[in-house]
Amino acid sequence: MKRRYVITGGLALLVIVLDQLSKAWVMTAIPEYRAVPIIPGFFDLVNIRNRGAAFGFLNRSDIEWQFWLFLVATAAAVWAICTLVRNSRHDSWLFSGLGLVLGGALGNLIDRLRFRAVVDFLDFYWGSWHWPAFNVADMGICAGALLTCLAFWRQESKTSADTQPSGEEKTS
Repeated sequence: MKRRYVITGGLALLVIVLDQLSKAWVMTAIPEYRAVPIIPGFFDLVNIRNRGAAFGFLNRSDIEWQFWLFLVATAAAVWAICTLVRNSRHDSWLFSGLGLVLGGALGNLIDRLRFRAVVDFLDFYWGSWHWPAFNVADMGICAGALLTCLAFWRQESKTSADTQPSGEEKTS
């Protein structure tokens, strides 16, 4: 099997397993809509459902179409990731980033199919500032997106360095 698929698939599977195991634990250990302070004034574990997307976008119980929107968006993301993996030259950073994004997208898709919402449980805050709750899949997506951007930046830098003249002429 090609190394690109091992890297991408292996990291995707790792994120899915960690995501689903952590969500299963949260759903059995913490009552829904309750908070368990871990670091008072900074970090709680919670058990909430997000029917929307990142930062609670479209997290509304009075509409149903957002489920289908996010289902189609996930399918498009999976297709794009598979296409990038298949058509890119070998770059472990790129395949690692895409694997993390793929695992996160599929982890949240599993929740949407099972519960029609995503289970979020990591809740950070400081005073009146409150970051939206998130999960392991979301961390995979964010870390993977960053790694993918770095991989593209590295490729661009390498291409630019290879095509620009050195400014010095060699003499024999």
